[in-house]
Amino acid sequence: MKKTAILFPGQGSQFIGMGQTFVHQDPEASALMDLAEKISGFPIRTLCFDGPLEDMTRVLYLQPALTVINLICWQQLLTLLPGFRPAFFAGHSLGEYSALHGAGVLTLEDTLALVTKRGELMEREGALHPGGMRAVVGLGIEEVEGILAGFSGPGVAVVANHNTASQIVLSGDMVGLDAVGEQCASHGAKVIPLKVSVANHSPLVAGAVEDFAAYMQGVTFHRPEIPVLFNVTGGDETDPAEIKAIMARQIASRVRWLPIIERMIAEGVEVIVELGPKNVLTGMMKKILPKNSPITCMQADTPESLAKVAELLAG
Repeated sequence: MKKTAILFPGQGSQFIGMGQTFVHQDPEASALMDLAEKISGFPIRTLCFDGPLEDMTRVLYLQPALTVINLICWQQLLTLLPGFRPAFFAGHSLGEYSALHGAGVLTLEDTLALVTKRGELMEREGALHPGGMRAVVGLGIEEVEGILAGFSGPGVAVVANHNTASQIVLSGDMVGLDAVGEQCASHGAKVIPLKVSVANHSPLVAGAVEDFAAYMQGVTFHRPEIPVLFNVTGGDETDPAEIKAIMARQIASRVRWLPIIERMIAEGVEVIVELGPKNVLTGMMKKILPKNSPITCMQADTPESLAKVAELLAG
């Protein structure tokens, strides 16, 4: 079997109808959706299938909703390929919790409980400290960091995501984002506001870190059975206590996505599969991989696309 990495998407990949075919056709997928509704206390099935999108994208609801769809996709792949073990797991921001479950660090129940609590705390911080996020396309990380180094306020702006060599996401309050965004644009960047109401991965949500760390103390983390490459560090970690500390910090820390993918490439990964709604991460891969790269990239969030992934991996 080809050396494979499994990626799970995070916020921004949601759409109305996600996971619907799986849940309607497969009793195990339906049971997993029932579990997510029971643990979260939210009508996730209705939110995912019928919306409205405005409600589903509330961070409070979105975190368990998107996570359960990721988990269903992983569940369905294992049904097609029993015993399948990838070489690596990774997840973009929220998607990291799906990766932790896949690697055996968290049970299904604890995964869903954690993302529900995380969403609750982040929505609280978003209400207390309003902000947003902006994609900066066309500048490298050094250029953006240089602009930020010269920014003295007023306002808050930091790098939230280092997605590709030329796609950086800023997070902060509107005053800071406007000022830094203008400077990035003056350097030739395209600056795109993202449809989020919370300044994820910034000091504006740092108030959630301590409370989330305290909540995690009641949750058992196991040693990963398969390496997970973490957003905060770009590398792997095996100590459960350290993983808890990393996941608490992740809320307000930079997502080092490009270093994660570069590590996978360096380790000789042959196939990279995005499991979950849409193909945001697969789109990033096209910008990260060198031309004529032998690495195959696939995405699956339907029975048909998952069957193609299983066929490739089995072959």
